Amino acid sequence: WPDELPGVGWAYGIPRDYLRELVRHWRHTYDWRAAEARLNQWPQFTTTIDGANIHFAHIRSPEPDATPLIMTHGWPGSIVEFAKVAGPLTDPRGHGGDPSDAFHLVLPSIPGFGLSGPTWETGWEYHRVGAAFAELMERLGYRRYGAQGGDWGSAISRELGRIHPERIIGVHLNHIPGSSATEEPDPAHLATLPPAERARTLASWELNQQWARDRQGYADIQSTRPQTLAYGLTDSPVGQLAWIAEKFKEWTDSRDRPEGAVDRDQLLTNVMLYWLTGTAGSAGRIYYERAHSAWGAAPEPSTAPTALAVFPHENFIPLRHIAERTNNIVRWTEYQRGGHFPAMEQPDLLVADIRAFFRGLGR
Repeated sequence: WPDELPGVGWAYGIPRDYLRELVRHWRHTYDWRAAEARLNQWPQFTTTIDGANIHFAHIRSPEPDATPLIMTHGWPGSIVEFAKVAGPLTDPRGHGGDPSDAFHLVLPSIPGFGLSGPTWETGWEYHRVGAAFAELMERLGYRRYGAQGGDWGSAISRELGRIHPERIIGVHLNHIPGSSATEEPDPAHLATLPPAERARTLASWELNQQWARDRQGYADIQSTRPQTLAYGLTDSPVGQLAWIAEKFKEWTDSRDRPEGAVDRDQLLTNVMLYWLTGTAGSAGRIYYERAHSAWGAAPEPSTAPTALAVFPHENFIPLRHIAERTNNIVRWTEYQRGGHFPAMEQPDLLVADIRAFFRGLGR
């Protein structure tokens, strides 16, 4: 174990004592075979699209008129994120809901991630992933469907709506790319905003500055040298665990540790999909591909009906007046709890928001 400065908490990274405790649980208490059995309750498949292996779960609803919905994870997540929402979304009748709110779920692993990895050629940034997932839905026979996602999944889901608005019923996001204050707000522009939006804009800018100072390092590494990082993460399960678990503390509505927001075993199952497949490096390459194509460019306009569920401990503060420049925002809901992984942190809120959005569109 490396040395550690006393009394610094999480400021320098994941604390040694906490990581030791988590590793002990992983080694002696966590039951991978039980977690594997739960995952295997979902019908899962692989196919080849654009030269890449695509792994996906396809969970059909018992309701014959259910709406097809493709849900896409991000980094450092996986389809494990959706374990608590898959049942209520596919079988609302069995979970005390309205059967008319049912969905047929398609849960793909992004190329390079987990059972879709590794990738074997360059160029797999989110535009290409979006095109591949559109082909996946076509192969499954879904001509009209919804899309949902957060993190990279938000960019991919939004891309589906942008390139195929005739197929997409609606796009539901819990993070929306390019909607925060990335430049210091202009005083003249601020003066035109309502007081609440003005204050939110200033807060968004301050959070972006804080992110650049304190939290951007992981992305800088994965955007420039993902291969070098991969040796350490592929060699050491503790290193892989630390690299991921830190984000479930910093990016969630937690206080002292990730378990304040997410289930410990669900977190470990997510880590296992990276560790067992050796895809730390290939998953990180999505950052490199984006950084070396059009990192920071404004999103291309999308006409697809779009909803945003805003959780207070998300990494960035979205601004509706910016989001509406390139998105057809028809629903914007702000919640009082939750963070970057709402399917794990606040599954009931996320399920209710998804249902309400698509119900409002009349499917």
